[in-house]
Amino acid sequence: MSKRNALTMAPPYEVERVLKTLGANLRTARLARNLSIEQVAAKIGVGYRTVAAAETGKPGTAISVYLSLLWVYGLLGQAHELADPTRDALVQRAARARERAYPTRKGALDNDF
Repeated sequence: MSKRNALTMAPPYEVERVLKTLGANLRTARLARNLSIEQVAAKIGVGYRTVAAAETGKPGTAISVYLSLLWVYGLLGQAHELADPTRDALVQRAARARERAYPTRKGALDNDF
């Protein structure tokens, strides 16, 4: 049994809401493909209860289970865009600021290697 921590016992509201929405969407995707929980569980190599936990949005469920379910349903291609730093405006601004932070004189040595 996994160790209990504050995040799994009482996650932030936004996290809990997104997990429940993701779980409901995964359930809808499974039903739309006429798959049973047992079939999906066998395909990704986990038990029935693990898939059921993911579909209810339990915070203790491993991210690999969620990603495997997306893969089974053919939706994994969209998942890599979720945390793409090149799409994040805040990260882009920080990168531009970092480029200007320490301008070097022409011909000066720098520690960039």
